[in-house]
Amino acid sequence: MKTTGDSDQRILERVTDLSGRLSSLKAGIGDFIFGQDEVIELTLITLLARGHALLIGVPGLAKTRLVETLGGVLGLDDKRVQFTPDLMPADILGSEILETAEDGSRYFKFLRGPIFAQILMADEINRASPRTQSALLQAMQEEMVTVAGQTYPLPTPFHVLATQNPIEQEGTYPLPEAQLDRFLMQINVGYPDRETERRILLETTGNERPRPRQILSPEELIAAQHLVREIPVSDTVIDAILRLVREGRPGESSNELVNRYVSWGPGPRASQALILAVRARALLDRRLSPSVDDAIALAKPVLQHRMALSYAARAENITMDQIIESLVAPLLE
Repeated sequence: MKTTGDSDQRILERVTDLSGRLSSLKAGIGDFIFGQDEVIELTLITLLARGHALLIGVPGLAKTRLVETLGGVLGLDDKRVQFTPDLMPADILGSEILETAEDGSRYFKFLRGPIFAQILMADEINRASPRTQSALLQAMQEEMVTVAGQTYPLPTPFHVLATQNPIEQEGTYPLPEAQLDRFLMQINVGYPDRETERRILLETTGNERPRPRQILSPEELIAAQHLVREIPVSDTVIDAILRLVREGRPGESSNELVNRYVSWGPGPRASQALILAVRARALLDRRLSPSVDDAIALAKPVLQHRMALSYAARAENITMDQIIESLVAPLLE
């Protein structure tokens, strides 16, 4: 009969074996994406947790290059769609066309759209209309699409990495709550420091543009994703996750800031995202199980896009960072 100790030992061996490869993967991405260690780590956590990421940052911070690099180092088929106001759902999912056979009979043939990729970059996702944005909902949740009543499975693994410019909001459409909730994390991409920007100047303005080499195969990534879901989580960490998420809901929270300044809070999908994310972070750090510190570190990227500030918060200059800091504070005591 299998014992818990034997099971934990096997998981530990797999974690140890895989984490070295993941460290090489992280370093390999860092060779092309300079000075964005936290962004790289959070993106890898998202992929290991089998999720999708929303990258928020001004133009020119290597968001597109990050997606291209991920496709190269993981051997994944990556495609990019530039979201614009005139983009239609069929431009993403694909469409049916009428074909004529040799015998003269006619039939509909489905032409697959760019969503049939292992990594889809949805560039400036908030520039497309809500109708077009909604074309991603089924794909992000169920990893399949339905066109003309016919369901088509998407490649495995399947990840959406969407970008959004936080400054220029003219001609954009706010992402609906259902769409935001399907992103495992919102990753904020900041400006590089001086030394990093100097390195960017020297290494990216020459004639040569090196290509990333494959470090992990798609099959190894899928195996890592399965391993993440087997990593044990203690009751202490589960309680911390539940406290973070449930205290973020106005009306049932004991947090005064939440009740006063939050119009709606995170749902159960936030708890699911957080428990998967802390497991993935533990795997990256070669640990058998996550700690409360992992939940604290990942609270902001997992929760910030699943909560909305009220008008009172905007009037009094209360930020989402302050709200999440107040949620995390009891766990630091």
